[in-house]
Amino acid sequence: MAWLLVLLTIFLLWMLSLWKVLYSSKSTLSNVLTYSNDKGFKRQNVLLVLAHPDDESMFFSPTIQFFISKGHNIHILCMSTGNADGKGYIRKEELYRVPPQRVKVLDHPNLQDGLKEQWQHNLLATIIGEEVNMREIDKIITFDSHGISGHQNHRDVHHGLCMLLQEKRPEVEAWELISTSI
Repeated sequence: MAWLLVLLTIFLLWMLSLWKVLYSSKSTLSNVLTYSNDKGFKRQNVLLVLAHPDDESMFFSPTIQFFISKGHNIHILCMSTGNADGKGYIRKEELYRVPPQRVKVLDHPNLQDGLKEQWQHNLLATIIGEEVNMREIDKIITFDSHGISGHQNHRDVHHGLCMLLQEKRPEVEAWELISTSI
């Protein structure tokens, strides 16, 4: 009989903790990702700023899926073709699995892929700002200052976005994907 009481207690604690997790995460996410005005839900335009085409699948797939599941419009701005190893044409096509009308891949001479290639932050800020204006972006998502893998191009994208937000677009909300140590 005592074992039945122990099992019942464990089950009850499990149910309470499950309810707590589901209840608190649901309210937090709904407050952060969807907001209402007098007319109800507003679909946001979210811009994902990448350095290379494979960044989308390597680092941001869950983020993209999450925002799409909440009804938001995802746009992708990729700063290079990712041609450091001579396979930029393949990497660019991989990115086009996202609806092509919402994807822009740049092949700018000053934004070439490479671990030692440093990109000008003011150039990045200008390009991102133009995309924000053209697509009426509400929220931008990119790398943090470490760039997940420490890649120089990832870090430059972060700093370019910071420059844009500080100087020209403080009203646009920006999120960064936090680098974690393995």
